[in-house]
Amino acid sequence: MKKDFLKFQAQTSPHPLAMEVSHAKGSYIHDSEGNAHLDFVAGVSACSLGHCHPKVIKAIKDQVDKYMHVMVYGEYIQEPAVAYTKLLASLLPPPLETTYLVNSGTEAIEGALKLARRFTGRSQIIAGKKAYHGNTMGSLSLMGLEERKGAFRPLIPDISYIEFNEPSDLGKITQKTAAVILETIQGGAGFIEPNKGYLASVRKRCTEVGALLILDEIQPGFGRTGKLFAFENYDCIPDILVMGKGMASGLPVGAFTASHEMMSTLQDNPKMGHITTFGGNPVIASAALATLKCIVESTLMADTLAKEKYVRSLLKHQFIKEIRGKGLMLALIMESAEIADYLILTAAKRHLILFWLLFEKKAVRITPPLTVSLEELKEGCDTILEILNDYRQ
Repeated sequence: MKKDFLKFQAQTSPHPLAMEVSHAKGSYIHDSEGNAHLDFVAGVSACSLGHCHPKVIKAIKDQVDKYMHVMVYGEYIQEPAVAYTKLLASLLPPPLETTYLVNSGTEAIEGALKLARRFTGRSQIIAGKKAYHGNTMGSLSLMGLEERKGAFRPLIPDISYIEFNEPSDLGKITQKTAAVILETIQGGAGFIEPNKGYLASVRKRCTEVGALLILDEIQPGFGRTGKLFAFENYDCIPDILVMGKGMASGLPVGAFTASHEMMSTLQDNPKMGHITTFGGNPVIASAALATLKCIVESTLMADTLAKEKYVRSLLKHQFIKEIRGKGLMLALIMESAEIADYLILTAAKRHLILFWLLFEKKAVRITPPLTVSLEELKEGCDTILEILNDYRQ
């Protein structure tokens, strides 16, 4: 199968890890050779409740027995999508009340950018340097690293940048700005948290000049930082909230949420200002609803903070220079990129799944399912320390 995988399925890198998956359950992925791999990545933060959570599986099966895709988004009333968006609104602060369901995080970013330009009548979008919001053309246009986007130019115009956590850059936000878009916690750049008061100051500046604030919660959302959304940790409410990844326990989904007034501008002039065939798919909405209920009706979010403390207490080593992030969105910052590569690749041989971050080459991702046990965390952390103890420079 590996030969067919490399020939017939398009690849994203020259050297994929190429583990052949048999099945997955809880915190483990099982390969075709009978090995169980402890998953410290959770599908890059997507599998919030681990693999094949029974409540999510039941919700999917129950919905499949009723109906699957029946009509393009927004025409028919489908109970799973309505129930999901209503519950989400009840958990969000005003004015975040109306949600557009789409197929992925990057599509949600595209929709948010269109909404910001449509609502404000302005064109300039300001993003954070070293930001990552996805790889479709609009999302890619927000990326500050030319080496990753230069091959695809021309991209969308009127994009400017500010340095994340740099208050002196806020003067670049003006009455020409439609929106400022930031990751609440910068992901690809190395799981960088906002400094105290930074997001509140961005919020204040946006309000002063009539610009919208878009927060990208595609990675930190859905309990990963101890709150349902990370912005709740930083005294800042966005005008548009973007989500994805951990939303539906591994099924493809994304969404953006704003006020009802703002979202209604996509209905007319032109009609169908954003269109998606499979957005709000009832099977995926059922999985998202089950996932959200499991997160908010349990102690998972509070447990996430306790698990963070436990991981930090275990992972002390001379090669680990820093542990960034919050909750179970953590990155080990190693002494060098070579050590990071060694740790990830050696861990794979020892049946522990770790992964890289997009831009910070010295980082090692630790984003296990929120359901990971303390015993599993210790098992994985012990393996990490054993690998680092074996490293020879």
